This record gives sequence, structure tokens and C-alpha cells, in this order.
Amino acid sequence: MTDLLNNLLFIFQRLTWLSVVDILLVTSIFFGLLYLVRDTQAMVLLRGVIFIIVLLVLLTSLLDLPAFSWLVQTTLPALLLAIPVIFAPEIRRALERIGRAGTYLPGGVQSPDLQAATALQAVVSAAARLSARQHGALIVLQRLDNLDEYVSTGVRTDARVTAELLLQIFYPNTPLHDGAVIISGARAIAASCVMPLSASGILARSPERQMGLRHRAALGISEASDAVAVVVSEQTGSISIAHAGRMIRRLDPDRLENILAAFFRPETRPRTFVERIFPYLIRREE
Repeated sequence: MTDLLNNLLFIFQRLTWLSVVDILLVTSIFFGLLYLVRDTQAMVLLRGVIFIIVLLVLLTSLLDLPAFSWLVQTTLPALLLAIPVIFAPEIRRALERIGRAGTYLPGGVQSPDLQAATALQAVVSAAARLSARQHGALIVLQRLDNLDEYVSTGVRTDARVTAELLLQIFYPNTPLHDGAVIISGARAIAASCVMPLSASGILARSPERQMGLRHRAALGISEASDAVAVVVSEQTGSISIAHAGRMIRRLDPDRLENILAAFFRPETRPRTFVERIFPYLIRREE
């Protein structure tokens, strides 16, 4: 115990402000990496990698195994090269998020609102009526990120957003009812669009099992972009909204309208770099 206290005292005596900054930088990097891979399959892989590394360190340090130690030292560079391949989707998502953060630095572009307030009202009205009829729907509202690659997977409509248009598109067994409608400004750009499916474990851990491909697609597009996705469940008629890899469920029309208004309200000030990368970590004062 005395030796431990002496060692700790020796360490604290050698600490300088530069050492503290160094430790904080390393800690923040690890925290950011863990935050970016939360609720994804990468977290499971990361736990496996950490377990293997700890096991290898224990075997090579506690036991005299020359052949095994040589094998570990030989294969370690290959394992390090394999990490970018294994975690490629998460690394790409993190780089895209950092790249999008630049537009929110002081003097950057402000978050756009819908060009017409009637478009939001049409989405809310359509979601409420679709929910009452238990007609499934997926409506994606574009913000800053360009969604042209997903628009190209559907059928171009380029029509003014109305509740009747959305009701007709998502009427069961019509040609465009499968897939998502993408709305940009006050216009429905395309229908029957294919969205990326989420690899998140959020839906798998849900106590209910009524969330299917529409909810996975809503989470997927919210993970791949800054878009807001509104989902109506075909089984239960419940309304959900997804953004930044998170989903809020069981919304009534009034709450849905308030949330959409908050997302598309013009910014009073540009968000900082850190606020953009970790939007759920830092809560802004309204």
C-alpha cells in the first residue's frame, strides 16, 4: 500500500498543465470514438477486439510462450490494417458527420426551414389520417444534406406537398406506396425511394416487435444524413420520428407538429463544431 501511494505521489508531482491537456485530448478521442459507435454492431465487434487484446497481453506477459509471442508480434500489424476494413461504415459515418459540422461553424450556413409552412401542416395532417387508417408510410424531410442518391432510386414526382398527395401515395397496393417520399422545401421530390437500413441495435432491444423495415429505413437515413424521417406503422398506426440515429415513438399530431417545427425553425445562431458532432450530448438553451 505504501509503494502504491508513493507511486501515485510520484506521478502527481510530475504532472504539468501540458500533461493534463495531453490526457484530456486522448480521453476525448476515445470518448468520441465510443460515442460514434454506440448502439451499432461496431460496439459488439469492439468488445470482441478488446477481449482478444487483453487475453493476448495476459498470455504473453504472464507465461513464457516464445512461439506464441512471436506469432502475436508477427500478426499484430495485419490486425491493425484490418481495423479500418472492419469498421469502415462507422469510420465513414464519423467523417461525414465531421464534414457536415463545418457548415455550422460561426459564419456558416444556417439550418434551412421548409419554404412553406403549409408543407409541415400537410405532413402532420397526412400522418394523422394515415395513422387513423393504419396505412404505413415513410416521409423523409431533407435538410442540409443532399439526398439525390436516394431520390434516384425512386420515381420523380416534383409536386407540391399536400395531405391528399401523401394519402394517395401511401394508399395500400398503389404503385408508389412502398418506399419513402422525399420532401425538399415545399415539394415532394420523389416517391417509392429506397432508404438505407439501419444496423443499429436500438430496434432489436425494443420490448415491442411491431417495428419493421420502415422503422429501420427511417433510422438508416437519419444515421446517413441530417434528414428527419416520419414513420407511420402499418400494424399499430403509431407515429414515430427519427433523427440522428434516434427515434421518438407514439407521437400524437400536436407533438409531431411541435417537433417538426423545432427541427425546421430558423437558427438564431449557428451551431458550434462540437454541438454539431455531438447533438445529443450538448443541450442548447432555447
